[in-house]
Amino acid sequence: GLSLGSYLALTCFGFIVGIWLCQRAADWLQKDDPSEIVWDEVIGYLVTMAAAPIAWWWCIVGFVLFRIFDIAKPWPVSLADKKLHGGFGIMLDDVIAGIYALIALQLIAYSL
Repeated sequence: GLSLGSYLALTCFGFIVGIWLCQRAADWLQKDDPSEIVWDEVIGYLVTMAAAPIAWWWCIVGFVLFRIFDIAKPWPVSLADKKLHGGFGIMLDDVIAGIYALIALQLIAYSL
């Protein structure tokens, strides 16, 4: 498998590419944050799963946690969603939701 450093480097690369990709897609679709774009969710989920325990069910737990934070949009996810625009804004709210989900996942893992 990938080392944690390689995983994080690839995730950061995906974030940077995603800024450009999401901006281009939003321009083409003529929408601010089109639901047709899922690259931001993919990167947010990858953030969630950084250093996750290796078992198939952790993937499901991580996905559910990410979706909860992505949908609920607690502060500062909501701030990024409302105040930041373009590719960076599209990407950042999902990355912040991913960080929340990562913390929750790690707390669950260490409490078991």
